[in-house]
Amino acid sequence: MTQTCFFKVVIPARYNSHRLPGKPLLELAGKPMIQHVYERAAQSGSSETVIATDDKRIAECASGFGASVCMTSSEHVSGTDRISEVVEKLDWLDEEIVVNVQGDEPLISPVLINQVASNLNKFSEASISTLCTALKDAELVNDPAVVKVVSDRKGFAHYFSRAAIPHDRDSAASDVRAFAYKHIGLYAYRVGFLKSYPNLPISPLEEIEKLEQLRALWNGYKIYVDVAREIPGQDVNTENDIAMVEAALNRSGEA
Repeated sequence: MTQTCFFKVVIPARYNSHRLPGKPLLELAGKPMIQHVYERAAQSGSSETVIATDDKRIAECASGFGASVCMTSSEHVSGTDRISEVVEKLDWLDEEIVVNVQGDEPLISPVLINQVASNLNKFSEASISTLCTALKDAELVNDPAVVKVVSDRKGFAHYFSRAAIPHDRDSAASDVRAFAYKHIGLYAYRVGFLKSYPNLPISPLEEIEKLEQLRALWNGYKIYVDVAREIPGQDVNTENDIAMVEAALNRSGEA
């Protein structure tokens, strides 16, 4: 893939998962899940791809297939906090761009990774960029497990919520779903923002919604939101997800 801007990728990966312990090391189509994620991230045009973990088993596995690894604290409460430690440890420059690719997304699209990085490079007033897709299913609009986003006319986020936003109070819109967007949790950050993130005051809205991106909005940082160029692949959270993802990998010839 042609690199349209200079960026790096960090893949936070932790061993302890309530539903699927050892999730990054689960074998899918003949490879550990973290290897699928790493290989797809490496195809995005990134100049460097690093796996960030607090677990030696994950570190040994990653080193075994040739990945760069950064050992991090076990005290981090989010992937963003873990990446903040990485950029400090590796002494990356404030103006550099880093994409956060979750370690449980073996079907992550290299195109989307490149898209969020390129958008952040393009919109200098933003500290973060992310993606969304149109929500056409009425049940998903009202599903609190599906995070919704509302942006201004320039594409900068107003708010993220588990509630159905926007709400059509007077039923004025012929179909409110034409304005509803599902947030896709793929982020590009400026390193300078990541360095400041651990010290930012936690937003009460973040605590209510359980959405860490609200901390950035609460503290005055801009988040640019774009419609994803491709439909994101399935991530792995349950046993059922494992079978679905493995089947998709086999169909794509990545076994």
